[in-house]
Amino acid sequence: MNAPSAPTSPSSGAPPLTIPRTLAGQKALVTGANSGIGRAVAIALGQAGADVVVNYIVGEPAAEAVVQEVRRAGVRSFAYQADVSSEEQVDAMFARACAEFGTLDILVNNAGLQRDAPFASMTLAQWNTVIGVNLTGQFLCARAAIREFLRRGVVPSVSCAAGKIICMSSVHQEIPWGGHPNYASSKGGIKLMMESLAQEVAPHHIRVNGIAPGAIRTPINTSAWQTPEAYARLMTLVPYARIGEPEDIARAAVWLASDLSDYVVGTTLFVDGGMTLYPGFATGG
Repeated sequence: MNAPSAPTSPSSGAPPLTIPRTLAGQKALVTGANSGIGRAVAIALGQAGADVVVNYIVGEPAAEAVVQEVRRAGVRSFAYQADVSSEEQVDAMFARACAEFGTLDILVNNAGLQRDAPFASMTLAQWNTVIGVNLTGQFLCARAAIREFLRRGVVPSVSCAAGKIICMSSVHQEIPWGGHPNYASSKGGIKLMMESLAQEVAPHHIRVNGIAPGAIRTPINTSAWQTPEAYARLMTLVPYARIGEPEDIARAAVWLASDLSDYVVGTTLFVDGGMTLYPGFATGG
């Protein structure tokens, strides 16, 4: 029997899977959760049994639609508008989450954006906006989460850990990306912030890890996969020969947030179809 051919169409996707309820009774907050990866993560956490705060900055109708989808799993959820680069707004969001749910067990630091430009013509505003949301935003949210985890400590009936933080990064924490120096710098910063934080708080039974997505079918990179021609070019970078789906990242996030990964600390899980294997060198470069 001949082996099946690799997917060649932009419509190729991840196989559907049932998510086990490994997070029953836990409380989660997902930033940037009204679309793309954040949306999929919020829904998957709900399917795994967690109550979920759906953070967004613009797009209230989309955020409310995610809330409704999360609630279909029989858990609680609400949307909260906050700019993660604002200390005041982040602190208010965490206060509301704890007031509604009693505490938080899981933070998925997902909010991020791009403001692309060649280095010589990049403005300071483009630089500061990306660093402010992608890196400073993760710092502010992680700090608020850590304060709650330290206050509450471990509740063995809920989780082995006092809290779990997942920092959404990118393959570009490893792979340089000309024309996107602010984005790549933010992701490189996320890597070492995550590792430094993981080292510091592990003695308190707080687990901090990262996920580094590769090419994922999201609105932020539509031009890279929307046409067959663009998709074919993209596949030259992906040994597994299909684009990633937001659900691929969501399933990884559920695992990292659960006690199934309790001994995983300070690790970046690359979910990239092999992109960081540098496929251009498969035939000697």
